[in-house]
Amino acid sequence: MLDVVFGQATDPGKTRKNNEDSMGSFIPNSRHQARSHGYLFVVADGVGGLDLGEIASSTAVSVLVQEFEKAQGGAMLISLLPRLVQHANAAVHDRTLASEFRGKKMATTAVACALRHDQAIVSHVGDSRCYLVRKGVAKQITQDHTWVNEQRKMGVISASDIATSESRHVLIRSLGPEMFVSPDTTALTLQAGDVLVLCSDGLHDEMPADTMASIVTQNKPLDEIAQELVARAVEIDGNDNTTAQVIRVRSVEQVGMYRGRPYRLPS
Repeated sequence: MLDVVFGQATDPGKTRKNNEDSMGSFIPNSRHQARSHGYLFVVADGVGGLDLGEIASSTAVSVLVQEFEKAQGGAMLISLLPRLVQHANAAVHDRTLASEFRGKKMATTAVACALRHDQAIVSHVGDSRCYLVRKGVAKQITQDHTWVNEQRKMGVISASDIATSESRHVLIRSLGPEMFVSPDTTALTLQAGDVLVLCSDGLHDEMPADTMASIVTQNKPLDEIAQELVARAVEIDGNDNTTAQVIRVRSVEQVGMYRGRPYRLPS
């Protein structure tokens, strides 16, 4: 069956007094729950410059984790996860309507990864990212919902221009500002030995993908690896909150699908 281990770390950085990043996870408590629900990992980054970034990010994470746990066993993750991201968006939006927050603005990015059998489903809004590290090579799975990334896709600017653009952190999609949001969702087939990294922009802005890959492939406890990723990014710059979750796949359970239901393949 699917077996994963994980570590996580976060740091407010050198210049900010509060940490507007949040992270959370759902870990199954039995073999049955591992097959019926699976695992969930989430990183959210409250939008700086607004009033309540930490409230927005923590709300998004708690809703995603709680709703994932309450979801019907065996639900198709490819349709469940974006639906839960929409629920998180509605929860953040509704908090701006509460009497204690009336007149204040809040927003957050979110990247969520659900794993079951031999599949990982990644759903995200904003510029928090997911990377897949396989055989020592890191591949970015998510595409940032930023103004400069849209310009890159249209050919207006090059990928190398993004790193120096003053608009690189301007989001075109986030949780909270609108009643509805459209997350991007990607399905991955996992292999034993794969490592997934979920992170906020405080990490990926400062760290090339090959450096990330070299750190996460070390033979160390994953909490130490997550701490090393975060510490290295803060050392390089440290002007932003920095968060990382590192998930290592130790084994998978290959399944087929028949009429929408999974069945175990012969070993």
